[in-house]
Amino acid sequence: MNIFCSFVKNRIEMENLRRYPIGIQTFSEIRKSNYLYIDKTEYVYWMVHFTKYVFLSRPRRFGKSLLTSTLHSYFSGQKELFQGLAIEKLEKEWTEYPVLHFDMSTAKHADCEQLLQELNMKLIRYEEVYGKMEGEVNPNQRLEGLIKRAYEQTGKQVVVLIDEYDAPLLDVVHEEERLGVLRNIMRNFFSPLKACDPYLRYVFLTGITKFSQLSIFSELNNITNISMDEPYAAICGITEDEMLTQMKEDMERLAAKLNISPEEVLLKLKENYDGYHFTYPSPDLYNPFSLLMSMAKGKIDSYWFGSGTPTYLIKMLEKFGVEPSEVGGKTAAVEDFDAPTETMSSITPLLYQSGYITIKGYDSELGLYTLDIPNKEVRVGLMRSLLPYYVSTPTEKTNTMVAYLSRDIRNDDMDSALRRLQTFLSTIPYCDNTRYEGHYQQMFYIIFSLLGSFVDIEVRTPRGRVDVLLRTKTTLYVMELKLDKTAGEAMEQINLKNYPERFALCGLPVVKVAINFDSERCTIGDWMIEK
Repeated sequence: MNIFCSFVKNRIEMENLRRYPIGIQTFSEIRKSNYLYIDKTEYVYWMVHFTKYVFLSRPRRFGKSLLTSTLHSYFSGQKELFQGLAIEKLEKEWTEYPVLHFDMSTAKHADCEQLLQELNMKLIRYEEVYGKMEGEVNPNQRLEGLIKRAYEQTGKQVVVLIDEYDAPLLDVVHEEERLGVLRNIMRNFFSPLKACDPYLRYVFLTGITKFSQLSIFSELNNITNISMDEPYAAICGITEDEMLTQMKEDMERLAAKLNISPEEVLLKLKENYDGYHFTYPSPDLYNPFSLLMSMAKGKIDSYWFGSGTPTYLIKMLEKFGVEPSEVGGKTAAVEDFDAPTETMSSITPLLYQSGYITIKGYDSELGLYTLDIPNKEVRVGLMRSLLPYYVSTPTEKTNTMVAYLSRDIRNDDMDSALRRLQTFLSTIPYCDNTRYEGHYQQMFYIIFSLLGSFVDIEVRTPRGRVDVLLRTKTTLYVMELKLDKTAGEAMEQINLKNYPERFALCGLPVVKVAINFDSERCTIGDWMIEK
C-alpha cells in the first residue's frame, strides 16, 4: 500500500512539474506543448514594424533560434500561438506570408563541397513547393528564383530568415585560406537579397560573430544591426525581472530542492549565470540555457560551457598569444570589440561576440567600455579549458586535485594547499615551456580561478607589482613567486616593498605567501607563509 501511494504521489508530482524547453527551439512546439516561454513578443512586434533588414548577434544558446522560429510563426499568420502574449494586444493584422527559413547550424564543420550540399538540400525543400527554373544552378540563382516565384504564386511579399549564418565559418576563423573559400560561398548565397527588395517583406539574420559588411553582405548594405541597440538589449536572454515574475515558482522549487531560501538561490543563480550586457545601459541578463537547465536539473552547475567545447576560441587565444589572465578586465572603444571578426587585430571581438566577455561599464566622456568575464560559470569553464595547456595531466586527476585544494583554501590552510600542489605538479609526466616565472603565474591564476575565488596578477602597489593576489571570504593572500631561487628571497621582497600596506583597508587579514618554483623538478620547491 505504501509503495502504491508513493508511486501515485511521484506520478502526480511529475505531472505537475514545469515543462522546460531544453533543446527545443521551435516556438510552435513550445506553445502547443505548454513549455515555459519567457515572453519576448513585444520585441518581435517593434522589430518587424520598424525595420526590414535586421541582423542580431548573440552568443550560442542565448535564444537566437527560438527568436527566429517565433518570427516564422508570426509571419505564417499563426495567431492562435500568440494568445496571452504581449503581441496579441499590439498586432491588429495577422497576415500570412511565404517564409523561407534557413538554419545554417547544420553546416558546421563543413568543407567547400559539404557546404554547397547543405545549401542544395535547404533550397530543394522550398523548390518542391515553389518550383525551379532549368537555368538556376548556383545557390544565389536558385534563391533569387525562389523569392520571385513565391511572391508571384502567393501575391505576398516573402520573408527570409537565416539563423546562425556564420556557423560554417566559425570553425575555420583561424584559418585564413579555408575561411576565404567558405566566406565566398556564403556571400554568393546572400547576394540576391538586395536585388529582390521589391519581393521581400522582411529579412532577419542571426549569428554569433559579426563578419564585415563587405565580406559577407556585399550587396546588402541596408541591413540594420540591432545587436547593440538599447531597445533590444533584452531580446535574448532572461532579465532578473522576467525571472522574478515569470519564474517565481521555479525559483522556489529550486530553493526547496537545494534546502536554501529563495533569497539564497537568487544569489547563487546571479553569481553563476547573470552578468551579461550587450549594450549600455542594459538590464542584467541571465544565460537562458544555464538558467533553465538549473531549474530542470534542480542544481547549480556548469551547463552553458559544458554544452560545447570552444575549439575555435582556444585556437584563437593561442594565435593571438593571449594569456588566461588577459581574457577579462579590458577597456575598449566600441569599434575595437563590436568589430568584424575576420579583420580583428586582437581577440577581443571574438571574446565579446562569443559571450566570454561582456560589457560591465561605460565611460561616456571617453567613449570607452569596460569588458569582463560575465559570471562564475564562464570563468570556471574557460579556465578549465585552458588548464591542460599549463598542466598536462588527466582531467579526472586535475578535478580531484582542485576539489581538495578548494577545501584547503576554504579552511584557510594555505600550507596544505601548497603541499598538495607540490605533490600534484611533481606527478606530471613532462613539462614544457616552464622555465619562466610567467608560466607558473598563469598556472596559479587558472587554478585559483577554478576555486571560484577572486584572483588577479601583477597588481600595482606604490612600490611594485604583486605577482598573485588571492581573495577568499576570510583572507587576502599576497603572493610573490620566484623561479630557481628561494622562498626566503621572495619573502624578503614582499617585506622590503611592503606589499601588504596597499591592502590594509580591504577589511580582511592579509597573509604573505612566498613561493619558489624548481624548474628542474617542474614543481614548487619551497615556500614561506607569514601572517
